[in-house]
Amino acid sequence: MIALNTLTPAGKKRKRVGRGGSRGGTSGKGHKGQKARSGPKIAIQFEGGQMPLTRRMPKRGFTNARFKITYELVNLKVLDERFDEGATVNAEALFEKGLVKGGRRLVKILGEGSVSKKLVVHADKFSKAAAESILSAGGEVHVVPVKVAKTAKKSKKSAKKVVEAAPQEVVKEAQAETAPQEKALEEEK
Repeated sequence: MIALNTLTPAGKKRKRVGRGGSRGGTSGKGHKGQKARSGPKIAIQFEGGQMPLTRRMPKRGFTNARFKITYELVNLKVLDERFDEGATVNAEALFEKGLVKGGRRLVKILGEGSVSKKLVVHADKFSKAAAESILSAGGEVHVVPVKVAKTAKKSKKSAKKVVEAAPQEVVKEAQAETAPQEKALEEEK
């Protein structure tokens, strides 16, 4: 029978160190030194000043992981379930339906399942099967152009190509604007 005088604690009693007995004095930490002190502990890879193993090992290879392009994947069967006939499917619509995460993420439509409705689909990429299935159902496929930032320096050759590719009227206007400046520089010499 349970009574107030027969109750026992539900959990274990907390170990209290540093108050005499077997765990008194140094509280199980030994004598002095960095490991006996309070505060931040020694890093796991620290080897007492010796060159750590992580730095002794040779570093090899190269990875392009930083530049990897990842796509949010959406299957046709999901589009068929969630969208009505004649609907426009784009990244915003997919986000509103909870099919992709927010922000500017790239979307790829995959061909698992089939589409029985006429849909206008705007996406960054399509699998061949998905595009064929959408078109065969009478829908439209629009590939959204991906903007890729190029960080390479332009060489003089590429600058000449840009000038050659520019319309002649624009080139003549630019030359007319710089002509008086060039004459003034020649006169100073």
